[in-house]
Amino acid sequence: MRHPPYLLSAFLLALCSSLFASTPADRPNILYIFTDDQSIRTISNYTEAQPWINTPHIDALAEKGLRFRYSYTGAKCVPSRGNALTGMLQFNYHKGTPYWATHFRSQGYYTGMIGKWHWNVPRYKEAWDWSAVWEHHLPGNAKNYYWDQSLRINGEKSDQLEQYSTDAYTDRTIAFLEERAAEPDQPWYFWLCYGAVHGPYTPADRHIGKLEEAPEMIYPKDIFPPRPDKPAHMVNLETNPPHPETGIPMKSNSTLDEVVKMYHEAVMAIDEGVGRIMNALEANGQLENTVVVFTSDQGYAWGQHGFNLKIAPYDANLLAPLIIHWPGKVPFNTRSTVPVNGVDLIRTFHSLASIEPAVKLDGRDLTDLFLHPETRSWDDRPMLQTYTGSIYGQEQMNEELKKAHETGDWEKFNTHKTGIKAWLMVRQGKYKYIRYIYKDYLDELYDIEADPEELSNLAVRPEYHKTKLEMRALLTKELKKKGTQFIPLLPEPTQRY
Repeated sequence: MRHPPYLLSAFLLALCSSLFASTPADRPNILYIFTDDQSIRTISNYTEAQPWINTPHIDALAEKGLRFRYSYTGAKCVPSRGNALTGMLQFNYHKGTPYWATHFRSQGYYTGMIGKWHWNVPRYKEAWDWSAVWEHHLPGNAKNYYWDQSLRINGEKSDQLEQYSTDAYTDRTIAFLEERAAEPDQPWYFWLCYGAVHGPYTPADRHIGKLEEAPEMIYPKDIFPPRPDKPAHMVNLETNPPHPETGIPMKSNSTLDEVVKMYHEAVMAIDEGVGRIMNALEANGQLENTVVVFTSDQGYAWGQHGFNLKIAPYDANLLAPLIIHWPGKVPFNTRSTVPVNGVDLIRTFHSLASIEPAVKLDGRDLTDLFLHPETRSWDDRPMLQTYTGSIYGQEQMNEELKKAHETGDWEKFNTHKTGIKAWLMVRQGKYKYIRYIYKDYLDELYDIEADPEELSNLAVRPEYHKTKLEMRALLTKELKKKGTQFIPLLPEPTQRY
């Protein structure tokens, strides 16, 4: 792997030190590990995991750092990566929005990334000193999550990988770390985007069949319909119909249990990769000054609410693992139940690096929460997350909403064949509120403490009417804080009682 040469004269070093608020020793390296479709249920350190899950290296990361219970990184591959590249929520960025990593470069950070890009606006050489991008959108490359990937190295095409992709990314990440260790006075940011564990679920050869003898999975309570208090698309949704003879939930011609175990076998290479990377950081003397953030673009539901999918605004679909490791700064083996999202992480990276954002970011600075997770000052702070389908930016949102009102056609906001509508969601304390961008549609309210599986929609109960309206007003308030222009165009939710 070759990187562009890095040469700095004594004059430039002096100039940089006068520009930066902190010395290089105070500016940590940042390693952002970003997997694909990985639910919290895949990590044995999370209580939601199936009893046969074993991820010792990721568990060790959590035991030496901070683990978040409620991480709503994103809702789907493309917008989640757009969030990560811009630091903005989906309705605030578009193809012309600059990437914040470009600003990091101008402020003295060496930047790199490898893996699934999927936000098809290249800018390789603007944002990255080094990059190896899997261009998922190109013909012949889209299904190659695990084998036969072609990477674009520093903007130039390369040959197909001969390795299993998770292992190849790990090897190249370690090579990046070794090269940066030779330049200890320049901090770095590296974004590692594993393609696993996205379908088609393909474990490394060494892991195939490892879970074959494990007990049958524990199935969700509402895997089969009906769900009478849910919005219309949810009431009779059934993507895992029972086998006519055994009653076992099926996924195409396989049992759901078989597919879920293949998915979890593919996690094993990620776990090994995390272990190898952490060992490399320690061997290179970089461990103490590197903030390691492990998460995924979003979670994935396996039968919950009838889904085999991400996208939907439920914890089963969205929650990704989030683990923060920074020796001597982030306390060991700590937990946080504060809800956070992906753009919060980008704002926090700026704070950790002592870099003032070049543009207005949508996230909250979590630095104090990282360093003092026991603080209660975050308990009631609202957290916003959204999914607007294939619509990006304020201008397109305004245009499509106006068109829907004029024509009565709201199908642009019908975002998936299962019927999921575009949605807006806010969390505060124990409550979650969901509002759909669709005419005459039911909204949702959940008490996450009393009903963590979100089985009972309180929005249809008269006794929760006041709470529902308060949470709806809170959602509007949080949207306004982000400069949202389309609030007056949102269709009013329907009321069932």
